[in-house]
Amino acid sequence: MITRNPEEGEPEVPLPSLAMALFPILVTMALILLQIVAFDEFIPHIPLTVGIAMTGLMGWYNGIRWWRMENGLYHVVHIGLQSVAILVVVGMIIGSWILSGTVPLLIYYGLQLITPELFLLAAMLLTTIVSIAVGTSWGTVGTVGLALVGIGEGLGIPMYLTGGAIVSGAFFGDKMSPLSDTTNLAPAVTSTNLFSHIRGMMATSVPALIIAGVIYWLIGLGYAEAGMDGERVATILEGLEAQFTLHPLLLLPAVLVLVLALSRYPVLPTLFLGAVAGAVTAVIGQGVGPEAVVTAMQGGFTSNTGVDAVDSLLSAGGIQSMMWTISLVLIALAFGGIVEETRCIEAILNAVMARVRGRFSLTLASTGSAAGTNLVSGDPYLSIALPGRMFAPAFRGQGLSTLNLSRSVEEGGTLLNPLIPWGAGAAFTAGALGIPTLEYAAFAFVCWLSPLIGLAYAALGWFVIPASEAEKERWQSDEELVMVSGEMVNSADLEPEELERAFDAWRKR
Repeated sequence: MITRNPEEGEPEVPLPSLAMALFPILVTMALILLQIVAFDEFIPHIPLTVGIAMTGLMGWYNGIRWWRMENGLYHVVHIGLQSVAILVVVGMIIGSWILSGTVPLLIYYGLQLITPELFLLAAMLLTTIVSIAVGTSWGTVGTVGLALVGIGEGLGIPMYLTGGAIVSGAFFGDKMSPLSDTTNLAPAVTSTNLFSHIRGMMATSVPALIIAGVIYWLIGLGYAEAGMDGERVATILEGLEAQFTLHPLLLLPAVLVLVLALSRYPVLPTLFLGAVAGAVTAVIGQGVGPEAVVTAMQGGFTSNTGVDAVDSLLSAGGIQSMMWTISLVLIALAFGGIVEETRCIEAILNAVMARVRGRFSLTLASTGSAAGTNLVSGDPYLSIALPGRMFAPAFRGQGLSTLNLSRSVEEGGTLLNPLIPWGAGAAFTAGALGIPTLEYAAFAFVCWLSPLIGLAYAALGWFVIPASEAEKERWQSDEELVMVSGEMVNSADLEPEELERAFDAWRKR
């Protein structure tokens, strides 16, 4: 079982029973579902807040002092502050890039170059390339993704399909980019190498991308047969021409962001410089004053062409437009923090680990635990870090490389986060694109195909990576924990022959 070492002079936080650990989580999920059914509206803020209070009461009942729970709550919020900062800057980018004409120009070109039958496939591939380059799904969704929504709207593609293709590409790219924070976190918590981790993920992610691409192409053929509404496209193009001065140089803010990202500049400064570049481009290219720039970056851009299709697409952006999402992210992180500090997640994961019996059940447990942590906390970082730490000894105990673990927690963490309505990625995507999570989730094929392929591989024994001799030696030299016969053992206390016997015992089960 997993245990915590308390700080000197502090009593150890007691581990709750499984029933007690599940109670506040299940009640919170039930309140969210009840709200959706009763009010036909998704506003999870209050149920999550109630969940924080219930978890705090449970912790108090178990003798945990409030300051300790509060510190745990704030600790996870602090970890997620980079996400909040990205939300703020992306809000500024959306406002300034619409005002500058950058997003309208992308829509303008896209409507003329992309056909309906190829649009969904092109949307997935474009967001994949950009996300791998910049290392952030959020930045990709908020910029290129927003333009793609406009193009899809003009071509007559339903927004839920467009949203699914954008999310598939953006989060696939985030997962596979060496610049991504979650892609660096997964190998860090599982003691693996970054580029080995990325290579290991290709076995599940690339087939998922190919299958999704074929599905998007087949769906697109149906819209090609229906024909494109030329009059609608012409109306949108005329509306864009009337409101903006369109010129290829308006793409410079997007080019700047790509160049800085490829040069491996940090995400936040890169995105901020993109927002500044958009502001400068707006002043020079559109002839607006500083007041209009500040208004767009703070409160968003308001389109007044009189063409509904154009105005609904381009009235967006600004820091204030992100506040609903930011508040949800902060509350979800706080809920995840107090649930972790009271050891509820730990009790649940321990119960799961106790039932692991073989290769498939271990992969199912690690992927499912990452997904479950996502479901509870809405935080992709916590959903990778907790199962990554807790399941590593079990993978070592089976003689399996922890590259299998880093792959499974990325699939349950990074890829499933945008499909959970109160997840940080989902909240941002829904806010930036204006497409509810529950509408696009089923069509984000890559995000749920990749975990399913990973589970199929585990069942069949395909692409399951055994621990190398060098990895086994490192376990012993680094004194890593190994699960042997259901107990955690320090690897340095075992002879190599004892480790091999433990591996053989697992393989026979």
